[in-house]
Amino acid sequence: MSNINAELPRERSFLEERIGYRFLSAELLTEALTHSSYSNEHGGAKQFPCNERLEFLGDSVLSVITSEYIYERFSASPEGDLTRMRAELVCEKALAAFAEEIGLGDFLLLGRGEEKGGGRSRKSILADAFEALIAAVYLDSASTGDGRDAVRAYLLPLIDKRLGMLLNEWHGADYKTLLQQLVQRSEGEVLEYITVDEQGPDHAKVFTVEARLNSNIIGKGDGATKRAAEQAAAKQALVLFGELK
Repeated sequence: MSNINAELPRERSFLEERIGYRFLSAELLTEALTHSSYSNEHGGAKQFPCNERLEFLGDSVLSVITSEYIYERFSASPEGDLTRMRAELVCEKALAAFAEEIGLGDFLLLGRGEEKGGGRSRKSILADAFEALIAAVYLDSASTGDGRDAVRAYLLPLIDKRLGMLLNEWHGADYKTLLQQLVQRSEGEVLEYITVDEQGPDHAKVFTVEARLNSNIIGKGDGATKRAAEQAAAKQALVLFGELK
């Protein structure tokens, strides 16, 4: 096999730093970063194996870890909702976004045609490479422990961030639903909304509502209706918990 490490467009340590994992096998990492176009131009699989086989494995590892995560986080959600979440989190658009977040395109080995054609930013190439990288981390770390732990360490923060975006998109400004889903992560939590003030004439009332978790105030909001005030209180609580900015 050729000196593949010398071929990488950027020093691999930069990528390892971004994903928080240092590879034992340099060859495995390079394989994950090698597009078929580059492999075909440099002697084929014997010289430079492309990332298609790793992509196949990474797809399964991604699905299992994502499924476990949303299954545990949304313990009260039905199967249909979990399936919808998983589909949105493992689709090409999501994987390309994950890849862009860690700058994966900067490290890919591409053939001349793909390079000229903007392959480093092509969503299909980025998504496939991200799956291959997952598989590479999984295999590389399996020799010293549970490969899934290493994958979770860099994958779950990306998933969690995108999941928050999806929930906001699906529910719009329904902050009460988002807060309820957050509270459901832990058993035995009691969330309630208490109207603590009501001012103004009947045609222009202003309600003040507190969101309370186990009797502790976690948010407070005002509104022209009780529902609007509850939404404002829930939004403040989500900001407090770091779910919203």
